[in-house]
Amino acid sequence: MGRELNIVSYNLRKHHASGELSDLSRLYDVDIMCLQECDTEDIPERIDHLVLADSTKTNRLGLAVYYREDRFELHATRVFALRKSMHDRVMAPAHERLLAAKLFDKEIGKEILVGSFHAAPLTASNSLRRKQIAAAHHALRVMGPGLPTVMVGDYNYPWFRANLSERMEESGYLLSFSDKPTYARYKYFKGHFDFVTSAHTRIDSIDTLPQGESDHLPILVVAGVED
Repeated sequence: MGRELNIVSYNLRKHHASGELSDLSRLYDVDIMCLQECDTEDIPERIDHLVLADSTKTNRLGLAVYYREDRFELHATRVFALRKSMHDRVMAPAHERLLAAKLFDKEIGKEILVGSFHAAPLTASNSLRRKQIAAAHHALRVMGPGLPTVMVGDYNYPWFRANLSERMEESGYLLSFSDKPTYARYKYFKGHFDFVTSAHTRIDSIDTLPQGESDHLPILVVAGVED
């Protein structure tokens, strides 16, 4: 069994929490960091021991993936545009909603696939978000058939998660979420927004980390991949 993967996912709330990334990377010994709502024109090539795999280029609310350079080799990245919500069509915040990175894990001698995902906002329907999630999973399967896969991010799906979980299991993905709510913008409105969906991968734990400058709280995913 190779060493576990420490994956952090964080919605930066329009880049407001970008100053916290260095501390997060060191404090939690991060192997892979997936960001949502970042300003991709204002992100560094490196965050301590992490190097930028890729970022979206046209989104107002961008996605980025960083990886530990001494453990992984970057084999490929792809950006995927998913079905638009009405909010997307009117406000144009994001149409590239999945950024995927195929990484070769030198510790176990195997490729893995990691995706940073940002679903349509709450103004859209759960039905649309389910379609976006299914399309993202299909894109990942095409990019890396049979590879250990972890997709993390802001799923914007705080209610009726049981239905979503059943749909994921039917499609071969496991839905997991953290020990505590991941969204706390308002005093009386909290919920789980930031999830993990995975295939051919063991999810050992998901912890909600302390809140910083974002309305979302970062999550730490500890995942295992078979040799």
